[in-house]
Amino acid sequence: MKPSHVDKNNRPHMVPIGDKKTTRRTARAQAVVCFPPGWLQRIDAETLETEKGPIAHTAILAGILAAKKTGDLIPLCHTIALNHCHLDVTLRNDSEISIESRVEADHHTGVEMEALTAVSIAALTVYDMCKALGHDIQITDIRLLEKTGGKKTYRLNAP
Repeated sequence: MKPSHVDKNNRPHMVPIGDKKTTRRTARAQAVVCFPPGWLQRIDAETLETEKGPIAHTAILAGILAAKKTGDLIPLCHTIALNHCHLDVTLRNDSEISIESRVEADHHTGVEMEALTAVSIAALTVYDMCKALGHDIQITDIRLLEKTGGKKTYRLNAP
């Protein structure tokens, strides 16, 4: 199967989408930020706040902004006007923060990259806000959870 982002001469190009039907497109993505033992005692666990400010609120704003700018960040990605972008940032256990996005648009192409960009930048924002606690923070499990609209629907099979 030939990659869709190369033309007949094997040069990169933006996939033509003008003839595709406009449909409601949605995507959900996730990222997990893992912390070393004991980090939770160094922040306000109730509000997830550090000396730099509220982790969750700042990460949500960064993720929404990133989703809106995905076409500027990824060279062959179309610029899409989003109908909706929502992020949840939650403390999963005493060493992980889970970030999940849901993005929606009425367009000719999907919004998977916007959902993935949202959680990636939100996770990087969490890292930036917490790096004073230690640099052994890990960002893991960045993945697409679901995509609807267009020709194919995708849902990650639960483990």
